[in-house]
Amino acid sequence: MVEQRRARKLTKREVDAAKPGPVRYVIWDSGLSGFGLRIEPTGRKTFIARYRAGGGRSGILRQGTVGRYGTLTVDQARVQARRILGAAASGGDPVEEKNSARRPGITVAEVCDWYLEQTEAGRILGRKGRPIKASTLAMDRSRIETHVKPLIGKKPVRILSTHDFEEMQADIAVGKTANRVPHKGNSEPYKRRRGGIAAGGGGVAARTLGMLRTILEHAVRKRLLTENPAKGARKLADKKRKARLSLDQVRLLGQAMRLAATDGDNPIGLAAIRFIVLSGFRRHEALAIERAWLLDAGGVDFPDTKSGAQVRPVGRAAINVLRAQSKRGDGKWVFPADRGDGHFVGVRKVLGRVCQRAKLEGVTPHVLRHTFASVAGDLGYSELTIAGLLGHASGSVTAGYVHLDTALVTAADRVSAGLASALDDRPTALR
Repeated sequence: MVEQRRARKLTKREVDAAKPGPVRYVIWDSGLSGFGLRIEPTGRKTFIARYRAGGGRSGILRQGTVGRYGTLTVDQARVQARRILGAAASGGDPVEEKNSARRPGITVAEVCDWYLEQTEAGRILGRKGRPIKASTLAMDRSRIETHVKPLIGKKPVRILSTHDFEEMQADIAVGKTANRVPHKGNSEPYKRRRGGIAAGGGGVAARTLGMLRTILEHAVRKRLLTENPAKGARKLADKKRKARLSLDQVRLLGQAMRLAATDGDNPIGLAAIRFIVLSGFRRHEALAIERAWLLDAGGVDFPDTKSGAQVRPVGRAAINVLRAQSKRGDGKWVFPADRGDGHFVGVRKVLGRVCQRAKLEGVTPHVLRHTFASVAGDLGYSELTIAGLLGHASGSVTAGYVHLDTALVTAADRVSAGLASALDDRPTALR
């Protein structure tokens, strides 16, 4: 409870004469409206300033401390109060501004949660003004929960610098946020989990920093933040995988695939491997092809890909794989699952068994894709053409295809034919 007393001119004599009462009370200055002296039951005397933010009776009532008597004289306090009240009269809100500066502000975790919520609602757009894909959002959510929140999630954004974000990146790179599980045996008490569980590394660290930088930029654009403290943070250099199969290794892969087929290995998985080698498709693109997307002219009409909707050129050797698969059954998928209504997903396991036969190490579907691109480069095709064959979003090559480009189809034919010859152990012009 604060007792209000009659306004009077605040002078040193008046302030010195004010005695504490049973409750806190205020003496308002009769010369400067809004300037007052607050006296506590303990005897402490503090100068205050009161105003209505925005002006008028409907404005929000604000009251701020000017300073304690003894630290400030009456005249000094009046000068400071005049500045506060003058700023308020000009439309400002100095008390709230001061309080906001003292508050720690919104945290990194809160900004990330805001981003996920807004993106799910379709209020945040990605590249070229398109909605952010569900798969991208799922990956962002995983990185936020696994790396960002445990390391800097509780920290207010306003107190962070580029150094803090680079430190977060360094911690991820060395595996500080890697998930570990108990391991039986004394030599290694813990081991990293497998099966897509976070293990850190430079690539993950750089992508997480890039993601967070983009999230904060969205927050600035939407006026949730005034600035992006991660804007100048430098990402770790991307160590791109250079792995590819030589033609001799492609021959070994083909031999192992024929032996695997003889021994009854999964025919759908083997067909999927062959198609990825001959087309350079991404694993998930190849496995999710629907029969309705196949074009008579030799290509696949994707309604959506990592780079948007596009018609992808496919060489005849690769198209033959798809057509042979389409003759098996009448379901939706070119590569159907062994059980259920979905498409086949176990190509990595089949590829692992085949490569074990061929004594090839480190071969993944991505290596097969890179092999296709490398062979195209060996044949003298430009980076722009190779980008079109792979479905990269690089300028005009893949932007807004409405038909199959003849030059790209010819290139796809030549690359897939050469790789098919190597797989089948036939003479090839690729050397």
